[in-house]
Amino acid sequence: MKGEDLKKYIRDVPDFPKKGIVFRDITTLLLDSYAFHSALNLFLEELKDKHFDKFAAIESRGFILGGALANLLEKGLILIRKPGKLPAETLKEEYELEYGTDALEIHKDAVKKGDKVVIIDDLLATGGTALSTCRLIEKLGGEIVCAAFLVELSFLKGREKLKGYPVITFIDYKSE
Repeated sequence: MKGEDLKKYIRDVPDFPKKGIVFRDITTLLLDSYAFHSALNLFLEELKDKHFDKFAAIESRGFILGGALANLLEKGLILIRKPGKLPAETLKEEYELEYGTDALEIHKDAVKKGDKVVIIDDLLATGGTALSTCRLIEKLGGEIVCAAFLVELSFLKGREKLKGYPVITFIDYKSE
């Protein structure tokens, strides 16, 4: 199944998390075993020739995709979380959302110098979370191989924030 074929499994939730935002909800895709399997296969096909050590999965839907792919590819999994959620010593990076600001953290021992890392999340919007994640990985000595997303909201131009990093997406929403 092609990426755009999976669009029909994604639910639109208007006015979430605030009025005027249309949230692209992949939980309906995850409910369908065929759609979920197909989505994972898209990532596997794109990543098969890339050499890397770990996935950096962004909270929270990135954990689902990253966990499944890390298991299938026998790679390590780095959890990128909101502040106060990781138990050991962390490094923090602030970023902007399309509807506000937030921050992400990583365990300081999650990346070793020279680790090659694939960033993974369900959706690329403004690029703030992905860019913040890239910066966290690089501050710890890691190298970004690419940033991979199931969905891209290209009208928000998040890809522009990630200039210099290869970006992989499968489903594109060109407008709200």
